[in-house]
Amino acid sequence: MSIKRSKPIDRLYEEVAEYDLVIVPDAPLASALNRRLEYPHFGPFAITPRRLASRRRETAEDRLAFLEVISQTDLNWKQASYAIGNVLQCWEYQGSPDAIFEYDAFDTPETRTVVDCIKSLETTSRTLTEYQIDCEEYESVAVIGEQQLTNLERSILPMEYDAVDRFCDDSFELPPVRIFDSPAAIVDAVLDTVTPENAEDIAVVLDASSEYSPLIEAAFEATEIPYYGGPSFTEDQDHRAVIQLLRSTIAGSDTRIGTVKPLLTRLGTTIDVDHNEKRLFEVDNPELEWLHDFCNRAAELTIGDALDTYEKHAACTLETFRAELERLGLLNEPITADTIDRLTFYLETYDVPIDRENDGVLLADAKSASFVDRPVVFYLGLDESWTHKSPQRPWVDRDEEFDRNLDQFQSLLQSGVDQYYLVQDTAGGAPVTPCLYFEDLLDVEFERFSDLESIRYSRTFRSTEEGFEKEPISVETEPETTLSQSSLNSYANCPRDYFFGRLVDNPNKDYFVEGNLFHDFAEFVVNHPEFVDDAVIEEIVDVMIEETRPFHRGVDLATRRTKYRVGLETIVDYLETNAPSDTDFLTPTSSSDNFFATYFDRPVDSPATERWFEDDDRGIKGKIDLVQSETQLVDFKSGSKKSPSQVIKRAAIDPPSDQPNFQALLYLTYYRSLRPDEQLEFTFFHFLETLDDVVTGEGTLDDCLTTVTYHPLPFDEFVQSRAVFEALREEAPNDCNKTFSKTSYEDYRAAFDAHQPPRTRDADEIADSPFGNALLERMIEGVGDYKYVKKGCMQAFRHLCGYRKEGYFVEDLDEFERFIDDQLEELNRYRRGDSRFPVEGRAGEPNYRYVDNRDMILTTERATDDPADETEVTR
Repeated sequence: MSIKRSKPIDRLYEEVAEYDLVIVPDAPLASALNRRLEYPHFGPFAITPRRLASRRRETAEDRLAFLEVISQTDLNWKQASYAIGNVLQCWEYQGSPDAIFEYDAFDTPETRTVVDCIKSLETTSRTLTEYQIDCEEYESVAVIGEQQLTNLERSILPMEYDAVDRFCDDSFELPPVRIFDSPAAIVDAVLDTVTPENAEDIAVVLDASSEYSPLIEAAFEATEIPYYGGPSFTEDQDHRAVIQLLRSTIAGSDTRIGTVKPLLTRLGTTIDVDHNEKRLFEVDNPELEWLHDFCNRAAELTIGDALDTYEKHAACTLETFRAELERLGLLNEPITADTIDRLTFYLETYDVPIDRENDGVLLADAKSASFVDRPVVFYLGLDESWTHKSPQRPWVDRDEEFDRNLDQFQSLLQSGVDQYYLVQDTAGGAPVTPCLYFEDLLDVEFERFSDLESIRYSRTFRSTEEGFEKEPISVETEPETTLSQSSLNSYANCPRDYFFGRLVDNPNKDYFVEGNLFHDFAEFVVNHPEFVDDAVIEEIVDVMIEETRPFHRGVDLATRRTKYRVGLETIVDYLETNAPSDTDFLTPTSSSDNFFATYFDRPVDSPATERWFEDDDRGIKGKIDLVQSETQLVDFKSGSKKSPSQVIKRAAIDPPSDQPNFQALLYLTYYRSLRPDEQLEFTFFHFLETLDDVVTGEGTLDDCLTTVTYHPLPFDEFVQSRAVFEALREEAPNDCNKTFSKTSYEDYRAAFDAHQPPRTRDADEIADSPFGNALLERMIEGVGDYKYVKKGCMQAFRHLCGYRKEGYFVEDLDEFERFIDDQLEELNRYRRGDSRFPVEGRAGEPNYRYVDNRDMILTTERATDDPADETEVTR
């Protein structure tokens, strides 16, 4: 099968020009033929069956039927809508409203109620049912595209008429599709052609529900290019804002600023992004007082009152919206969840007609149009979303419906004099599937657009006189010289997220506020241990509740109070036995900002807390919560506890983790520079880890601690030490203990003289290595060829790996220092603009759970001549 060539509109007109009446399947084709009339014509010439029968502009009868049914019956809105849709559809395909009763599954009381109501309405379906073309009034009748008419539409045809095919006998050669890298690049290509002067000559065909629709509309508005056929009644920004205003009244005390931000933005109110996660009623801002008052009085108000309030603050009049509310009988209804749900359901289900200026670029929906009468037509997407979904109803002939849609698609593809098919070949890393109708129309096998005849385009950047003013400056990029652990974590997971994190602010989070307060308390306790008693802790709990109140519902405050008290008491318990007693080895630091120091008017100046470091030689920086001793650092964590092996795994350089966290490794690397020959410890103190246990009286401090150790020597030297040998004899499992108790340290040490143990955390790799084989042979030779000796050696290999799973050695920190150098070099290359910040991190696709700026990160790459251009976002 091939694409049938559609007759040019001028040829169609020539074939039907002498007829009194021409029946066509869609209004655009009728308009195109009528525009070509060369002489005055009395009455209609080219017209659709519905318009001919009703003698008025076609209306959405499903909406009108719905309004009538809900006013005359007790059916709920969803029942009514479902039954109306079935009745009208069956009527269209079978020619009678009562035909639906032939299908038992649809012969229900609700359906009969709807049929009785609709049959009495002046709908176009009823008019079509009763209408017949008068042969005396129209002596000659032509029908174009008869197969595209439904049974109800065909029922008006006279006994004699001439059928005119929309297609020729020859085939249409599909021009090459033009492949672009992204929807934004496709929109840019359209803008390269369209101007306000030629807008009347251009049409854009797209799937109205796709991302192309808002992109092209926004682009036309930004460049002041007129267009029509765009946003619907529901998509009007003021209408959406009214619905959001109504929704804010029933969301309760948990309504967040972020959820009403679009409403506030529409009204010109700017609220700092820091407040997005806070509850609306806890944010003290003069510009929010009217909204607080409105929500508090909502139980006394009606939907009409809400519309009045919005119009007052938006300084606009929404007459069409008010009229629609009156038709629905909702204007004087109280503001309730049920009323808002019904209104939302109606607006999402039915198209409310709106007055449009019919000038400029024509935007046509690919699923509704079969013909576009413009010289130049752009087709955007042409993917599987263009495929019609046939109604899943027994009265629908699927084959006939498919043929009708296929003909519509073929005709649409050939609209205009010049056609341009603009597509993507891939999206999100996967091939884009072309519209399924191509499978029936093209003789070639294909899976994606690039399998067809195609031309690939890179995105062009148009120079316009509009936009932000730019002033060229000669400033060289200053290189980054240090990385913090948080920046390194973000960069390792997703470099582009790191980049956007430097450009934009993110809303404050409850756990950020809580974490900062806990940290400030810990610092305060170190400085004033004698001051903090039970009464002070209770007071601090009250303060923390007050500081975090904007984030939490009232019902959650009791559990938050318990959480805060347990966390504070656990911190005090730990510091009572682990407070730094000797800080003479530390240099003094200036007093830091501390919430509780300000609250209680007491200084915090201990050199052991909140110590900032910045090491340009190693390219690292950070802040140490507590220097507990000359060899031990402590970090306070409010999150869940991780085991030492998890900490080590997440900081692995090869293979990289998809949950990178380099804090312990980075801090130990810095502290090693101060104490290079000492064993060091970094302890995470998860003070909320035992929350549940403390409530039941069973928690212990040890359950809160995770310690990672740095050994100031290479791994192979460490594991051949006598201390490790003694641990194999005393601390390892039974078979290992039994085996090594029967040999000497010299025999154990001799295995290392022959081979070095491999640098791995996998016991099987050690067992299969030359070192593993040498140690096993030594043990068999010294102890005997027993099964327990082989099992004991395997247990020994696991024990040796355990040291690398719970700590670091010289070569680990040396490797990390080289890694930092590489990351800084790479980062500065991106900052200079040599190439773009990539989306993929060290472990491949980012772990989006740890990405802060997800909405700003493209899921598809595009070609660009400007590596620094990072500001495009997906919709």
